[in-house]
Amino acid sequence: MVVLFLADLYLWSALRKTIFNYNSWHKNLVAFLFWLPLMMVGVLIAGSILRPIQDWNDVFRTYWIGLILVFYTAKMFPLLFLLIADLWRVVQKIPVMVVKSRRVELLEKKEGISRSKFLQYMGYLSGGLVLGTMLTGMFKWVYEFNIIHRKLHFDRLPKNFDGLRIVQISDLHLGTWKSEKPLQEAVKKILSLHPDMILFTGDLVNFTTKEAFRFEKTLSQLEAPMGIYATLGNHDYGNYVNWPSKAAKQQNMNQLYAFYKRLGWKLLNNRHVKFTRGNRQIALVGVENWGAHPRFPKRGDLKKAAHGLESGIFKLLMSHDPSHWDHVVIPGHFDMDLTLSGHTHGFQFGIESKDFKWSPAQYMYKEWAGLYTDKPSGRQIYVNRGLGSIGYPGRIGILPEITLLELKA
Repeated sequence: MVVLFLADLYLWSALRKTIFNYNSWHKNLVAFLFWLPLMMVGVLIAGSILRPIQDWNDVFRTYWIGLILVFYTAKMFPLLFLLIADLWRVVQKIPVMVVKSRRVELLEKKEGISRSKFLQYMGYLSGGLVLGTMLTGMFKWVYEFNIIHRKLHFDRLPKNFDGLRIVQISDLHLGTWKSEKPLQEAVKKILSLHPDMILFTGDLVNFTTKEAFRFEKTLSQLEAPMGIYATLGNHDYGNYVNWPSKAAKQQNMNQLYAFYKRLGWKLLNNRHVKFTRGNRQIALVGVENWGAHPRFPKRGDLKKAAHGLESGIFKLLMSHDPSHWDHVVIPGHFDMDLTLSGHTHGFQFGIESKDFKWSPAQYMYKEWAGLYTDKPSGRQIYVNRGLGSIGYPGRIGILPEITLLELKA
């Protein structure tokens, strides 16, 4: 709070000079809007002391925190440019630079605005563009569902399963959704793909299971002939809540298991199922969350999950965090033909085109969005960009994803 106040005060010292000539009504409005994010932070801190943040209304909490994040991200840019402008003024005051700086000032006066003023205006412009873009990401792009259709070929896939249609969804984070309407739209899109099976690769909620209750009717509409299967993500364990007791945390997990049971989604917690067509079989393996980062649970037990499976059978693996593939699946020589993961969200920000793909997520995860192949073994992993959002309740460049994977023999 103190750091944000000092940053705001520094930026306000420059901005108030700009609005000095405004009439009183406009000045008061600009001042109120400028200091509003800091007041929102104050309310967030005070409110969370009075009532735990996970007990707040989901929609209110999502947009309150989201708007704080948007406003302060936008303020970072004018702050940066203002800092550069002030540093330039300091440089001009260095004795060695006096003559040169006076010449620069004279030239700038003849040609137009000073360099420091130009930097300030660039800061205001970039901050405004960031603000507009992030608000658009919150209220528009976050619900522009992108259907990605991939045909994947496998030598070990039995011909009986040629053309198997799998829809993968991941990272619903239901506590962030503003209403049922956009989720209903996503469900319709999923059903329109006529999947043989639907696989959900974790992170149903943000904090607690109760976030999912208002969406039960909508999610129960999903169906597939071969069933709907799910695995757990790091957010599903309730680890981001200060529970009053171990019993309360366990009750939250029991509610999650009961919720999946009511939906008819089968949780694969370190176990597998087999599917038979004719005289041939394939296996679907699911592990609990396993993340390489120390702060993520390492509950996935692939040996236990795959125990009893024949070495030659075609295997699909559901594992929430793609780092599990790099640290366990590949080095452990587990013969999983295709691994399905999520978790990264593609950072909810980036650039994607036919020939170019970039996101900050790539600096944290080797496999962060789309299909990757381990060349020596031919094993593949597909990382879903997620259907929901968390933190920033929006998306810029990396759209929410529904994946249709068509397996070919």
